[in-house]
Amino acid sequence: MEKFKELFYKIHNDYYRWYDFLIILPVVFFALLLAGEIAGQLLFNLLIIPNMGLEDLAFNTAVTRYGQTIGSWIVLIVFLLIIKPDRPILKTFWKKYKGNTVLFFLLGLLVGGGMNVFCAIIAMLNKDIAVYFNRFQFFKVFVVFIMVFFQSGSEEILCRGFLYQRLRRSFRSPWVAIIGNALVFGALHLLNPDVSFLGFLNIVLFGVFMALMIYYYESMWMAIAVHTGWNYMQSIVLGLPNSGLVFDFSIFKLDVASATNSFAYNVGFGIEGTVLSSVVLAIGIVVIVLLGKKRKGDNLWVVGETVFLKEKKQIAE
Repeated sequence: MEKFKELFYKIHNDYYRWYDFLIILPVVFFALLLAGEIAGQLLFNLLIIPNMGLEDLAFNTAVTRYGQTIGSWIVLIVFLLIIKPDRPILKTFWKKYKGNTVLFFLLGLLVGGGMNVFCAIIAMLNKDIAVYFNRFQFFKVFVVFIMVFFQSGSEEILCRGFLYQRLRRSFRSPWVAIIGNALVFGALHLLNPDVSFLGFLNIVLFGVFMALMIYYYESMWMAIAVHTGWNYMQSIVLGLPNSGLVFDFSIFKLDVASATNSFAYNVGFGIEGTVLSSVVLAIGIVVIVLLGKKRKGDNLWVVGETVFLKEKKQIAE
């Protein structure tokens, strides 16, 4: 028993609590996910969809599919306000979190959109895909951008907000939180159309990339922005599949008949199902680790502790 306790405390932080147990945590996570989906659907079915016009079905579909994820924001924030021990996680959403700045948000949009458009350009140069102009209506394009922000942000606050921070609080090694949340993030996409092992792997790599932003830069805003920039550029600007999901509303449109499979494009899953995407994400991970090490003096190696340590005594009481 003593050896078990010794091993337990080598693995876990001092402020590990019984509800951080690895069987309980996934149940809570998926309960929040399901509750968020239900809340979002109810909100849109009762308040939004009845007031939508019928003249632009593609726009309505994009707004609804992306916008319903606002339910996850509502459910998670209410949950964190109610559950006192988890309330410090809310700090990662606001400006109190060191890296939550406008500059990091704008940088995130540039990085996420830039990485995706780089992959798309390689696919075009390799003649795997061709796109043509579809339409541009500023107001509708802006509205859908906000909806994509909600969708991308919902995955970030659940995976890199709630799940990452709970794992980070519990385990001494940050890699448990970094890899653990990324694997769950990948699992959330296993039911997407045409998902493959490579597609799953790239979603996991993307999750690791996002988690490292939290670990080194304490910036939920940058993680949300990278995710938003990637999804928006891919789905709404270029009209490509977003993790296998295709929307008719987009600025450019994919010439589906001419699309072919290669190292740079997957006909079913899109850019995210390719070797090129794996390489780009792997490079991104290496870069952020190398840059992050230079920030060691900012105590960003223990991002979970910086969030929760001040609350430890209060929670224990």
